[in-house]
Amino acid sequence: MILFLLFLNFSCTSFYNETYNKPDLVDKNPSMNLKKVHKKLFYSSKKGVAIGHQDATSYGVGWKYGENKKTITSDAEQVSGSLPAVYGFDIGHIELNNEYNLDSVSFNSMRNLIIKAHNQGGLITISWHLDNPVTAGNSWDKTPAVSKILKDEKYRIKYELWIERVAEFFKSLKVNNELVPIIFRPFHEMNGSWFWWGEGNCSATDYKTLWQETVKLLRDKHNLHNLLYVYSPNKLNPENDYMKYYPGDEYVDILGIDIYDFNDSEAYAKSVVNDLNIVKSIANKKNKLFAFTETGLEGVKTQNWFTKIVYPNIENTGASWILFWRNANKKHHYLPYKGHHNASDFKAFKEKPKTLFLEDLSN
Repeated sequence: MILFLLFLNFSCTSFYNETYNKPDLVDKNPSMNLKKVHKKLFYSSKKGVAIGHQDATSYGVGWKYGENKKTITSDAEQVSGSLPAVYGFDIGHIELNNEYNLDSVSFNSMRNLIIKAHNQGGLITISWHLDNPVTAGNSWDKTPAVSKILKDEKYRIKYELWIERVAEFFKSLKVNNELVPIIFRPFHEMNGSWFWWGEGNCSATDYKTLWQETVKLLRDKHNLHNLLYVYSPNKLNPENDYMKYYPGDEYVDILGIDIYDFNDSEAYAKSVVNDLNIVKSIANKKNKLFAFTETGLEGVKTQNWFTKIVYPNIENTGASWILFWRNANKKHHYLPYKGHHNASDFKAFKEKPKTLFLEDLSN
């Protein structure tokens, strides 16, 4: 018994060290898998930036994952030879109890792909483009709804049912009876006006309250202890306050920022440098990780965009990961696909010393 207690004490304390101190997570009782993911992100960010892709293995340009397929592929792998380190998924329409998400990915396929990515050592980040609970419109229906969820019993009951469905899906992500750790990024880009939870469509106070109550429902009511929570505003304008909608240190694990290149790479690069510096500064003061949570150039039209525009502006930032958006088709894609004019550039990007793909993260 004494030997067992000594071993238990040693094994618990040795998980942390002088370099990696015990983080103050949102969840005070995190699963071991979640603690491992946080530690992996901490150390990998010292080596470089983990490369992520939204729906990386769900579909690409000219192909779609089938539930009976055993082989996993992605446009990233077909171009560079390597799978991404970070896998983005979206659970929009899980709240409706639908079979498919808003991008026509079945939740059964998503579950399989999440588990396979986790088994290979990949990291999972999940966003949620949920419908407007007041109008039944989509996320981009700007009809105010946050105050209704908070103050109207009818919509509160509806929202709690939606959270229950989210929790059920998260609880179904199991390997050897252990839940897969999830980096959860709800209610993103709130400083923009395009979502019903965004600027002008709800107050900052109501936004913070909705976030806090969402965490409490998932963590305390549904006993989910496998989630890291990410706060990710959109690109900052000069007058923007990154912290305007921040729900508090006790409700956020990772700070993020979403920045897209709208065919103006010079302006994009300036925003990346400026905004990541702001996020990094705040994260360091709060002893939190930070990430480049969403980015891309639709169609990847600018020649050598990855090696000449993206890489020089992220390589030494210390960001935990960068997530490029999805490859839906030849008109709407954010990574090169096989035969794309920037395919060789992405392959060169993969060979850079500070880009971490799946094999780098696994090692």
